[in-house]
Amino acid sequence: MKTLVINTGSSSIKYQLLDMPDGKILCSGLVERIGEAKGRIIHKTGEDKNEKKYTYDEIIPDHQSGMNKLAKLISDPKIGVISNVNEVKLVGHRIVHGGDRFHSITRIDNKVKEAIVELSNLAPLHNPANLIGINTAEQVFPIAEQVGVFDTAFHQSIPETAFRYALPERFYKVNGIRAYGFHGTSHRYVSRMAAQFLNKKLEEVSLITLHLGNGASVCAVKNGKSIDTSLGMSTITGLVMGTRVGDIDPGVIIYMQEILGLGYEEVKKILTKESGLLGLSGDNDLRSLSKRYDEGDPQAILALSIYSYRIKKYIGAYLAAIGKIDAIVFTAGVGENSALIRALSTQNLEHIGVALDPSKNEENSSVRRDISSRNASIKTLVIPTNEEYEIARQAYALVNEAI
Repeated sequence: MKTLVINTGSSSIKYQLLDMPDGKILCSGLVERIGEAKGRIIHKTGEDKNEKKYTYDEIIPDHQSGMNKLAKLISDPKIGVISNVNEVKLVGHRIVHGGDRFHSITRIDNKVKEAIVELSNLAPLHNPANLIGINTAEQVFPIAEQVGVFDTAFHQSIPETAFRYALPERFYKVNGIRAYGFHGTSHRYVSRMAAQFLNKKLEEVSLITLHLGNGASVCAVKNGKSIDTSLGMSTITGLVMGTRVGDIDPGVIIYMQEILGLGYEEVKKILTKESGLLGLSGDNDLRSLSKRYDEGDPQAILALSIYSYRIKKYIGAYLAAIGKIDAIVFTAGVGENSALIRALSTQNLEHIGVALDPSKNEENSSVRRDISSRNASIKTLVIPTNEEYEIARQAYALVNEAI
């Protein structure tokens, strides 16, 4: 079944067309700079050595135009992978925030759309864009069934003791202020892959999964279920990120406003766009920061030390929350590719059973692998995430009533 996975942002559409259930990638791409003076489409067909890349610079006035352009590309007589858009029978949408309403993948209907709108106050930069993607996909792929996978769904198993904030109860009961967590699709996928790698059933495995990209989060997985995660009601808290501050004393924010006289919008910009690795070092690119670290640059050393120290603190906290675990899993762009971050984040944890094999850690590989030392009682795994496949897998299972 031809299954199109779509991740719609405020000015972009990321897509991947898969043939399910085997998961073969037929094509993928990115429509970006929608609504700007000059847009761009990057379209890829094939995989690995057979991959071909096409780049188009043109005006893309709105998401409807962008969706039409990607539909034309995937069915183009010369470079397309299907004969017409009606071959797409299923469209899976990544939806960032499902609040506490959506616990699993969901067929999209008018009630679901209304809920996405109502939950937009929890994800104002994401949910409205996700809804635009749904509405445009319905028009461009009229016979396809539309389903939504919510980033927050995997974390619905988190107990109230972990997701509640110590605020007056009315803020939770009336306003829905609580921790929801994000990157759930990635955490779910790597948990399944780790269970397979360890030759265990998902419900038998306990893990600490580290999704480290420009955005980052850590998840405590006990018996295959999320029981805590570092991102909360927003995507700002928890780990130090590329430009986001992570955990911070709320009093600092009060001080910035009351004493320094900074306005709401300025504080928001600082916390989300100017902090994290960028704020500490002037750069949020791990590759250049790692190079500077190796060259002895004090700012880079401090930034990556703070970054990895925060990861280590969460590892310790989640070990306490879970109890015995099978493995720590690194995933996403930084987690999969930075041997330095993996080494720094697990340094001096031998006393709890975590130790890396330096040669295995330094291997440049795109496959899932065990990088722990022979004597480690807790394995350290690197598992490339694949959120698009996970969305397609869940969508295919839903429409075939296997979920």
